[in-house]
Amino acid sequence: MSFAKHTRKVFLPALLLLCATTFSGCATVLTSTPPPQTAPPAKPAATKTGRIPATQKPYQIEGKTYYPLPSAEGYVETGTASWYGNPFHGRKTSNGEIYNMYDWTAAHKTLPMNTRLLVENLGNGKSTTVRINDRGPFVGTRIIDLSYNVARDLEIMKEGTGKVRITALGEAETVQLADNKTTARFLPHEDFQKGDFYVQIGSFTVKENADRLTDKMIKGGRETETVRYERGDQVFYRVQVKAGSTLTAAKKMEQTMTSSGFAGAFVVAR
Repeated sequence: MSFAKHTRKVFLPALLLLCATTFSGCATVLTSTPPPQTAPPAKPAATKTGRIPATQKPYQIEGKTYYPLPSAEGYVETGTASWYGNPFHGRKTSNGEIYNMYDWTAAHKTLPMNTRLLVENLGNGKSTTVRINDRGPFVGTRIIDLSYNVARDLEIMKEGTGKVRITALGEAETVQLADNKTTARFLPHEDFQKGDFYVQIGSFTVKENADRLTDKMIKGGRETETVRYERGDQVFYRVQVKAGSTLTAAKKMEQTMTSSGFAGAFVVAR
C-alpha cells in the first residue's frame, strides 16, 4: 500500500482481531479548515520482530514498536469517524495538552488517554495511526473524532465523515531467547475495562435546564452531575450519571438509561 509523499504509511493487519466493542458517539464536523502550513512528519516504516504472526504486523511510532493487541487483551471498534480543526486548534484537550490539528491525534469517549490506535478507512482501504488525547465525539453515532491531518490522510475531508475500524495497539519489547533467537513480548498497558465511567443522558446550552435534569435524577437515586464543557465558541452543560468503574457496568447503565427514555444515552470516561 502506498500513500502520497507526506502521508503516514502503515501496513494493515491481514486478519481482524476478536473482542469487538461498539459505541455510539458524535462531534461537530467542520469543513472550512485551511490547508496545513507545514508538512507532516513521515511515519517510520514498520519492522518485523521475533515470532509475532503475520496477522499481527508491527508498527514503529516515535521510535517505539507497537503491535495490534492479542484478542484476549485487544480493543476493536467499527463505526463512523468525524474530524475537527478550527476553532479548536490551539485550545486545551481533555488531558491538558494543546490541540494541534496538524498532529496525529484523536478524541474518543472511553479509551484511556495516550492509547495508540490503528485507524482504517473501510471505504478506501487507507490507514494511519493516532494517539488519544481528547474526549469525544458527542453528536450523532460517531465513535472517534480525528485531527485534521488524520482526516486528510484517510480522505474523509470531502464528506466530513467516514466508516472506520479502530484497533488498539500495544507496545512490545524484543527479548533474547536461549537459542539466540528473539521474540517480542507485550509491555503492561492500561486495562480498557477499568476506568471512571459515566453515562451522558443530555447536553444543554442553558445551565438551568441541565441542573433540573440533574436534580431529577438525584431525587430518583442516581448519582448525577452537571458538567460544564467548552467546545469551540460554545459552552455546553452535560448531564452525566455515574456508571461504575468497569466498562461492562457502564454499558449496562447505558441500556438502563436508554430504556428509561434517554434514547441518545452513551458511555463516557473521565
